[in-house]
Amino acid sequence: MLLHSTLELLNFKMGDNSQSEAFEARIRVSGGGNNGSTGSDGDSKLEPSSPVDRHTFSRCSSTGSVNTPSSSAHNTEDEDSDNKSSTISYKERRREAHTQAEQKRRDAIKRGYDTLQDLVPSCQQTDASGYKLSKATVLQKSIDYIQFLLQQKKKQEEERNALRKEVVALRIMKTNYEQIVKAHQTQPGHSETRVSDETKFQVFQAIMDRLFQTFDSVSVTNFAELSACVFSWLEEHCKPQTLREVVLSVLQQLSNQIS
Repeated sequence: MLLHSTLELLNFKMGDNSQSEAFEARIRVSGGGNNGSTGSDGDSKLEPSSPVDRHTFSRCSSTGSVNTPSSSAHNTEDEDSDNKSSTISYKERRREAHTQAEQKRRDAIKRGYDTLQDLVPSCQQTDASGYKLSKATVLQKSIDYIQFLLQQKKKQEEERNALRKEVVALRIMKTNYEQIVKAHQTQPGHSETRVSDETKFQVFQAIMDRLFQTFDSVSVTNFAELSACVFSWLEEHCKPQTLREVVLSVLQQLSNQIS
């Protein structure tokens, strides 16, 4: 009875997690009684199972599955492998994107040089050795051509400004001559005192004959000497006062001949 009470107390303390140990101890006690070792309470010994066995059974789940350390290690290796493959894939994509961007940049530069060679006339010819022009040569020829175009633009702008000024001057002269013509047309008796063309030609011929008398002394050996003599003759015999005297003298002479 004492042995039976002790076993029940042991089962109560261990609870559900040690039922297997109590069952094993009960079997061992019953076996010892049959061998004649139940004479005293102190001779009976309980031999519980090892802590390793108890630990192993306590890790069992309700469904009977066992979570071993090897399965956790296997899961960790799978995760590391996935992370590593993801990192490699990202690096490959980034390398591929960089390669494509670099190729696009080189293609754009090549197209730019080809366009320069088509636009610049001096770049359309090959080198003296027969090889294709280098990039440095293409750039230098392009710079020279741009400078030439800038000079041409500046020259054309100057010519345009000069032509504009000339147009303005011609318009002013036209306006003045129109006013002079209107003033002569509005004078009374203008049609009555009209001079014939023959008389005008006689006046012009007489003036030219008088001027040629002085111009006959001009030397025409070469262009330089002719230019120098003409300038001197103009300054001396074609001054406004001199021409006025010549015209008055011619008109007086013709008037005397007509009368």
